[in-house]
Amino acid sequence: MQLLTPLHWQEYELIDSGNFEKLERFGTHILARPEPQAIWDKGLPEAQWQQMARAVFKRDKNSPERGEWLLQPNTPEKWWLNYRHGGLNLSLKCSLTAFKHVGIFPEQAANWDYLDQKLRQLPVEKPTVLNLFAYTGAASVAARQTGADVTHVDAVKQVVTWSRENMEASSTANIRWVVEDALKFVKREVKRGKTYNCLILDPPAYGRGPEGEKWVLEEHLNELLKNCAQLLDPAHFVFIINLYSMGFSALIVENLVKNCFEAAPNAEFGELYLADAAHKKLPLGVFYRFASV
Repeated sequence: MQLLTPLHWQEYELIDSGNFEKLERFGTHILARPEPQAIWDKGLPEAQWQQMARAVFKRDKNSPERGEWLLQPNTPEKWWLNYRHGGLNLSLKCSLTAFKHVGIFPEQAANWDYLDQKLRQLPVEKPTVLNLFAYTGAASVAARQTGADVTHVDAVKQVVTWSRENMEASSTANIRWVVEDALKFVKREVKRGKTYNCLILDPPAYGRGPEGEKWVLEEHLNELLKNCAQLLDPAHFVFIINLYSMGFSALIVENLVKNCFEAAPNAEFGELYLADAAHKKLPLGVFYRFASV
């Protein structure tokens, strides 16, 4: 079991965490927002948090998920962040949403680097990549920048539009966009006899498809993985799954993947984390990945 954290972020920093919050720097902008995993004490005084944060997310008392951002003067609601390492040159839009998210999950940079390395090593002229629950598309753009043929699937049209902006800002083109329920799409691809060299999965705990399809991680993940096993090329392949659900351990993911995939060579699994300035490790999900190279 491994603990992974991004090693090459120049424009992102987890400054502090604690008391169910995190203080982060995205480029030149410092944000404070809720973080249910940060149950320890803050490392910095509350006054310092208030002084440093240019935007603070406050939850709506009537909603466990929604809220609003309180902005200091001259703080933008949208800006761009760059990630450059290896063969990757990503420009990603940050936007302050009503669900506390900003469009980027910084811990996932560890997987972008993995894609950059493994896809370039595959002995395939143009690897095919399927990114499911693809959100704002950082992994899709990273995969496309290796020269792969990328299909990006997400149920929310607005975030697919956001993904296209990230692609264009990253001087990248020709990603295939699909607005659809991920499980429905995968089942249809299996019936068509399609295969992909790379599968990327980042399913939420709960979700809705564009036609109201219900997604519950515990109920549907096993079925999804069984179908994905039929889609993955048996000879040349890369596989990544990320889960951010407090009820899921890395061992659960290991059991699921081993049950569904006959071969998972060079497998790595464990937790993704970000470390703050006091070296506290903030857990931000579990992962399982393997590749034929």
